[in-house]
Amino acid sequence: MKKLRALVPLMLAAALILTSCGGTDTAPENPDAVTLTIMGKKTDLQKNYMVKIFERYEAATGNKLDIVSVDDDQYEAAAAERLENGEMTDIFLHFHNADLNRLDVEGNFCYLNDESWVSDLTDGARAYCTDAEGNLLGLPFWENSVSGCYYNKTLLDSLGLKSASTQAEFNTLCEALTATGYTPICWPAKDCSWMPQFALDPIFADNPETLEKLNNNEITYADIPEVRNMAQWISDAAEKGWFGSDYLETGWDDISPAMSSGSAVMTFIWDTWFYTDLEEGGKYTKDDFALMPVFMDTVDGGTFEGGNINMMMVNKNSDKMQDALDFLSFCAEAENYNAAFEGIATVSCFNGQTTNVQSHMVTDILPSVGEKQRVSTAASRIVGYSADDMVKIISELLSKHTDVDGCVRMMDEYRIAESEKEME
Repeated sequence: MKKLRALVPLMLAAALILTSCGGTDTAPENPDAVTLTIMGKKTDLQKNYMVKIFERYEAATGNKLDIVSVDDDQYEAAAAERLENGEMTDIFLHFHNADLNRLDVEGNFCYLNDESWVSDLTDGARAYCTDAEGNLLGLPFWENSVSGCYYNKTLLDSLGLKSASTQAEFNTLCEALTATGYTPICWPAKDCSWMPQFALDPIFADNPETLEKLNNNEITYADIPEVRNMAQWISDAAEKGWFGSDYLETGWDDISPAMSSGSAVMTFIWDTWFYTDLEEGGKYTKDDFALMPVFMDTVDGGTFEGGNINMMMVNKNSDKMQDALDFLSFCAEAENYNAAFEGIATVSCFNGQTTNVQSHMVTDILPSVGEKQRVSTAASRIVGYSADDMVKIISELLSKHTDVDGCVRMMDEYRIAESEKEME
């Protein structure tokens, strides 16, 4: 009994020592710990590489991240409201597109030109995040993917069909698939906005003078035949059944089931999606898919779009501005971004990025991508272009609340209204 009593203090001491040591995956004690707020779109924040970097930061620093997740279609309005009310988060995620012009970037966000990690950015990623005056607006922590028409090659092979290289061939392919009972294209009209911009990109990327005239209001969309061609093609495709029967109710969450089951054969999307969002356990996996250009009757040979990159921006009016800048520096360390992007199919955003992979879908037709790829132009360079507005406008067309000419007219009305807001 005396021996047991003598052991008790030693056992308690040992227990205290073990408790203080903690496990290897426990965040360090940090008496100066802070909580940073990060605002992003719901679907963006769910990406596995974003979840990884958030968890890695908390584990390494002892700081906490308060994630403000906003439904995609409410994001721009929510950001504007937070700024107006002085409630903007410490860190703000945004694609460098025309919607950003609403938010008084110079007055609300830090220029990051002098940050230590800038030299590690690839030329393309840095250019995407730089404004017209040469200021770096955010850290490009995102997938740098190739967008196009991704198709189920296994299914096409089984039907004796081939991919297309011209608009006429693509239309014929859609007709053949419809005749066999398949939905040719998964078109998520409910809440996805990017499809029209793929069609618009070559119009303006290939003709910068047309872009300049549009932005100066010397011409309108209605004066550009290719814009009407796009609207007509979308309307005709829906009418012919190329989008199936429930495209107006099809949204982001429905793309994966449609593609993995084979109920839809093609979709206009990007390669990284197959590594981050295509659900497992379906009939088809990423290995069953291949890439061809997007065809929407604006350029005969089709088009691919270069990467759209989500930027991490820092609220310059936050009392935790330096902590937010330190978070970006953490994300920009090679050890951390390589851990987050391990196995992700993406072109590098950082010179030291080594764990990412290039998808077979892109490498298999690399010469075609090199020939037909355009820089993302519509969303980032058309003054007044709004992805959210395009969802509404195309939905009006597809639901037959307007016709093709009315659709183009609405595109102009929304664009001009947005550009006037930006000038206020």
